[in-house]
Amino acid sequence: MTATDDNPPRGHKSRDGNGKFSRTMEGAERDAEAARLHAQGLNYVEIGAHFGITRQAAMRAVQRAVREVVQDAGEEVLKLHINRLEYLYEKALEILEDDHVLVSHGRVVTNDQGATLPDPAPKLAAIREARASLESFRRLTGMDKPNKVEHSGGVTYELVGVDPQDLV
Repeated sequence: MTATDDNPPRGHKSRDGNGKFSRTMEGAERDAEAARLHAQGLNYVEIGAHFGITRQAAMRAVQRAVREVVQDAGEEVLKLHINRLEYLYEKALEILEDDHVLVSHGRVVTNDQGATLPDPAPKLAAIREARASLESFRRLTGMDKPNKVEHSGGVTYELVGVDPQDLV
């Protein structure tokens, strides 16, 4: 079999528009097949012989396949948690936008004119929950960067009870 545009040579990687190597579907399928063979008990030498590649290349193929599976599963879990946080945030906003009446000892509290008094507590609780949801979202997605502390200057040591002349 000879190399053509439809059949690139073994180990060939395509390049994207920026000249960087990109994974091809065929390469991903080969890696998945290498991982399946490894799961069936074949060692890297046998997998390499099956594909006509070195033991090291077979090991890298299995590692790439495992990494992609874990990464895909991790992305699904991340999406699930993001959806949950968005749901919690929306529910907190619904509570924040509703009007709540003040209740004391099981009775609605009214003013002298008989109008109900508003209760700010549910709105304040909704604000806290909305803020907590946003903080969780930022931590989950890595939007919170660690704070950098810069320090300049020097440190001066003073030995109490020691004559500096004795140190020389």
